[in-house]
Amino acid sequence: MDLLEHNRKAWNSEVTKGNRWTVPASAKEIAAARQGDVTIVLTPYKPVPADWLGELAGADVLCLASGGGQQGPILAAAGACVTVLDNSDEQLACDIRLSEEYDLGIRTVRGNMQDLSMLSDTSFDLIVHPVSNCFIDDILPVWREAYRVLRPSGRLLSGFCNPLLYLLDWDQIDSGGDLVLRYAIPYSDLAVLSPEQLAQRVQENQPLEFGHSLEDQIQGQIAAGFVITGCYEDHGDDVLNRYTESFIATRAVKVSGKTLSALNSS
Repeated sequence: MDLLEHNRKAWNSEVTKGNRWTVPASAKEIAAARQGDVTIVLTPYKPVPADWLGELAGADVLCLASGGGQQGPILAAAGACVTVLDNSDEQLACDIRLSEEYDLGIRTVRGNMQDLSMLSDTSFDLIVHPVSNCFIDDILPVWREAYRVLRPSGRLLSGFCNPLLYLLDWDQIDSGGDLVLRYAIPYSDLAVLSPEQLAQRVQENQPLEFGHSLEDQIQGQIAAGFVITGCYEDHGDDVLNRYTESFIATRAVKVSGKTLSALNSS
């Protein structure tokens, strides 16, 4: 199946369902950002630390797989020059609507987070990449492309799922059963769902998901050339939170090849 096309349609459907990641920023949040009070998330609840964002006025910011009218409009209201790239037309429509309503000048691009060939090398100071790479099958190209389009010393702020989420049989949990370890990491809906289950997901316009290893999430960034300079965990709304937090955020900085070699040899 065409995974990107299916997930594009599925996320268009999520907008109509009111998924929390499709609800645009409020007028109050936009007004606060214009006064310097900038609050965005990469994960469900914890705000991104202010020092991770740095100076936003005049900064070129890419909101990567970040449509929905949430991060982009707030960063634009704070003075950033914002480009929002997303696979979903309806998610981008949220950003367009707020951009027009508040005169934010946001540029939108529909595309695949794994292929940023429409964007020039070294054209951004900051990339904001909230939880979304669970909807693609290979995340390593995302890190390489992010590194390419960032300027030297540019920052990549990423949110992603703790792979523990994908070990569990959620159908059993949702029906009142116990927490049972059933699947291996890396996880793929395409690999573990039966043909009948997959057909049902497609019929119901449910996004297909992938649970990536921490090595691909973290070492993948390092291998692309980044130095990770910050990390925090966050909770979600599921039963796993009784035992551990379900989401992770990282701050990574693009360094020169010379600096990276020095760090690797130290």
